Amino acid sequence: MNKPTGFFVTGTDTEVGKTLVSGALIVKLREQKINAIGFKPVVAGTYKNANGTTLNEDLETLRTASNLGHNELSLCPYVLDQPSAPHLVAAQQGLKLEMSVITEAFQTVQQHTDCVVVEGAGGLLIPLNEDEDLGGFAKKIDLPIVLVVGMKLGCLNHALLTHEVMKVRNLKIAGWIANTLTEEMPLSQENLQTLQTRIESPFLGLIPRLPKELQKTTNSPYSIEALHFAAKHIQLPNQ
Repeated sequence: MNKPTGFFVTGTDTEVGKTLVSGALIVKLREQKINAIGFKPVVAGTYKNANGTTLNEDLETLRTASNLGHNELSLCPYVLDQPSAPHLVAAQQGLKLEMSVITEAFQTVQQHTDCVVVEGAGGLLIPLNEDEDLGGFAKKIDLPIVLVVGMKLGCLNHALLTHEVMKVRNLKIAGWIANTLTEEMPLSQENLQTLQTRIESPFLGLIPRLPKELQKTTNSPYSIEALHFAAKHIQLPNQ
């Protein structure tokens, strides 16, 4: 594998494992002595830790994977408190999510590393503002996309639709990863085989259900042990 400049991780929906996969990719890259760092264009949903510091669990996971302290580097230009569609939360606060601001923040992180793993928010077509969506940002930064499929009822349609949109928009597709969610879906293997048959892009692995001791609680990041567990079950895309 040639030294990658990064990946853009999107998902079939929210809560399908984008953060777990993003962290696992960073871990695998760093195991190969590639200084990978995570980035997220926007997050919606925060909590306070025991010290009263406002945090976001996705960003803290990316920091853990990237071996970064809390204030070491800004990994996200827009941190919104309410867990809802980012453009709607921003509008309530009198903000507009600007593509230029997100791109500049991404480029700043790029200057500190050789490889950036960008975790999207929600799915590929989540709006940023009245005119732009995350797919447009993915196109702008031109990184190969890794699609995370949360294995649950409805994932076939969501996965195939997202893959089709990526092809229509001429986005680079690095491959896809299946993630077993907390509740295993009926006919999981049969659904996986259907996806392998119908998605032309490389299948990069199936992450099994995390062992109970590695499952995260609400308002907490994934542990480094959970990221290493997931990393063992996936492969890095070819460049």
